[in-house]
Amino acid sequence: MLVLSRHRDESIMIGDNIVVTIVDIRGDKVRLGIQAPTEIPVHRQEVYEAIQRERAPQKPGDQAASASS
Repeated sequence: MLVLSRHRDESIMIGDNIVVTIVDIRGDKVRLGIQAPTEIPVHRQEVYEAIQRERAPQKPGDQAASASS
């Protein structure tokens, strides 16, 4: 993992077309602005993981468990 230090309003580049900017810093929270082409999906990690779980094919035994939930 690459670890970088940035101040508010400073940015990093990922490749040629993704810009991550530090928008705000409040206590232990950092707000990021992300500029990326529309064909590149950008999600918070927990949202991405939920999408992956929904897309994963269910095992035959899992359908009954899902239906009863």
